[in-house]
Amino acid sequence: MFFIKLKYVPNINTIKNKLIMNISDLNLFIRIVETGKITEAAKQLDITPAAVSSALKRLEQQLDVQLLVRTTRHLRITPQGEQFLFHCRQALDSLEQGRIAAHQMQGKLGGKLRLSVPSDSGRNTVLSWIDEFLDLHQALSIDLSVSDTLSNFFEDQVDLVLRYGKPQDSTLISFHIATIERVTCASPAYLDNFGIPSHPKDLRHHECLLHLRAGRLFSHWQYADGNNTHKIKVEGKRVSNDTDIVRRWAVNGKGIAHRTKIDVMSDLESGKLVEILTDYQSPAAELHLICPSRKQVNPTVIALRELLREKFANMLSV
Repeated sequence: MFFIKLKYVPNINTIKNKLIMNISDLNLFIRIVETGKITEAAKQLDITPAAVSSALKRLEQQLDVQLLVRTTRHLRITPQGEQFLFHCRQALDSLEQGRIAAHQMQGKLGGKLRLSVPSDSGRNTVLSWIDEFLDLHQALSIDLSVSDTLSNFFEDQVDLVLRYGKPQDSTLISFHIATIERVTCASPAYLDNFGIPSHPKDLRHHECLLHLRAGRLFSHWQYADGNNTHKIKVEGKRVSNDTDIVRRWAVNGKGIAHRTKIDVMSDLESGKLVEILTDYQSPAAELHLICPSRKQVNPTVIALRELLREKFANMLSV
């Protein structure tokens, strides 16, 4: 069991004695605030609501302040609770950084990494690399989520995201992982039934499979041949915010997809999908590993970055 000494100052005129607090209680307090419910915090941590309530009560007794106001339906954090939450997170973060540094001196990576990966490449490509990474670093654990949108790091409770496109927010730390070609493809069955487009403008007469991300519909597909560019407005009756669903629709003969080559590489190799419009090039996709601030760039992040760069480079060189 780990313990931490904290000095809590409720206001500028009052100084409390040093308190010894259970780190589990501090983590529970943070989880209660994040979920907004004692029952939900208990569910996520697989403990009883009574245990969560006891931890909260214990903290409030040690601090001699009320951290949360309880009603029959909601919890509301008090001003004192907000102040304590800020210092609580700082203290736990400092401990985690210290533990990581200690492991680094021994050549080990450890702790928990909360990672979000793209839907299609995350499931079909990156997942096996993550397993390899965990096998290599036995002291490391991971919370893996799947999404195609750029996360709100706090609300989504993630430390690191792998996404296509460089983030617009300059405060985020972004590492370039790979430049990936985009391809247009369809199943042999679809092409047999509806014909093979020979020019990008022919896509206007085909059923195209569309991707929706963060409210934006990607319905303009861009191509180039030499100095000529073609930006085509495509249409289709199938739209999804999950790129893996778009790929599956294409494999099942429901239309034409415009995806990164990584996402459909195995389907192209197996013949489930056929690349079309090969005389034209589309703008490549830039894959980035993104974290919210410089202080999150720890040895685990660096090691994962290098692994992903190596794996994608090997895969794209084939």
